[in-house]
Amino acid sequence: MSRPTVVIGNWKMNMKIKETIDFITELSPMLSKTQGKVCLSVPSTLLKVASEAARGSEIEIGAQDVSQYESGAYTGEISTTMIQDSGGEFSLIGHSERRMYYHEDDEMIKEKVTRAILGGLVPVLCVGETQEQKESGQTEKVLLDQLEKALGFLNENEASAVIIAYEPVWAIGTGHAATPEIAQEVHGVIRGFVRKKWGEKNAFRTPILYGGSVSPDTIKELIKMPDIDGALVGGASLKVEAFAKIVNISRETKS
Repeated sequence: MSRPTVVIGNWKMNMKIKETIDFITELSPMLSKTQGKVCLSVPSTLLKVASEAARGSEIEIGAQDVSQYESGAYTGEISTTMIQDSGGEFSLIGHSERRMYYHEDDEMIKEKVTRAILGGLVPVLCVGETQEQKESGQTEKVLLDQLEKALGFLNENEASAVIIAYEPVWAIGTGHAATPEIAQEVHGVIRGFVRKKWGEKNAFRTPILYGGSVSPDTIKELIKMPDIDGALVGGASLKVEAFAKIVNISRETKS
């Protein structure tokens, strides 16, 4: 028995209200009926309108980041309760762009994972290595370090709520995805971490997604790999036909 696929579209700082409504309205009937989860990670300003547009469909809406604080004087932040109040069900945490441009460190990411779980949001933890780290043979060390610091404190039940996304920083936005073999090797390391920490049951059911220049052309060979359960899609998630193809190819290949 295989795990249901999970495909998350990360819109980053793109889309406006009408575009959001049109996209979701067009996407829903394009999706195959094969089992799987389809999600959109939208800008905070679009959470409410996206969740309303997705009501009655299988599309789940989530945020791109969440504060490590419950509430208070933290200008510009968004809390778990605000996300949920706007219809969000999950949040990305530790995306490479947050780590790079906003200097989010391992301690902050751990706090955000904690806050998401306490607040009832599904945390989608992003991990990945840079080109320099890859070339120096540090991929496994970097990933295991990121995973341990962000998730190592969780108990088995808490860990079962987590989705993990591997996003090789060196592949993002380049148009060149990791080869299926390289991606599978890394996903195997990640699943091995989960197995060692929380046992075979959690290792089997934890979705591990690939993110890094995912497109309709690259997804089929990637999703054939046994430890790749879906995708975190960037640029291609802004085009409804391309995103629907990625979702449908993922579902049909794994079914």
